[in-house]
Amino acid sequence: MDSLASLFFSEITMVDQLIRNKVNRILPKDLALSQFMLLNYLATVSEERRPSYLAKLFQLTKGAMTNTLGKLELAGYIHITPDWEDARKKCIVISPAGRKVREDSLKLIEPVIQEVVETIGVEKMLIVLPIMRDLRTILKN
Repeated sequence: MDSLASLFFSEITMVDQLIRNKVNRILPKDLALSQFMLLNYLATVSEERRPSYLAKLFQLTKGAMTNTLGKLELAGYIHITPDWEDARKKCIVISPAGRKVREDSLKLIEPVIQEVVETIGVEKMLIVLPIMRDLRTILKN
């Protein structure tokens, strides 16, 4: 059983590393994978998010999230505004430039994803996906 668990987590770790390396080489030079992931998330939600919520969601320290948000704001990809109910807090939304760089980045990443799906096959992907979701849920709690 220990060997199975070790092999399982080794494979996941290696796949994660390979995906990160491949995607980082594809993304625009001024956009790190972590920044893209945050833009991708912000593009899918309709309301503002607080930095503390984003840090918890992405499993980052508040300092790391502040650093990422600062870089995205400097690039013009997000807007950081005061929370009108509590001026000590901030609200984060994706900007039009952030939406555009996200869309452009998705177009660059899509062929890589498509190649993986075509090589592995849809049937196998559909088998693995629920397992990966279960694993994420277990590890999240």
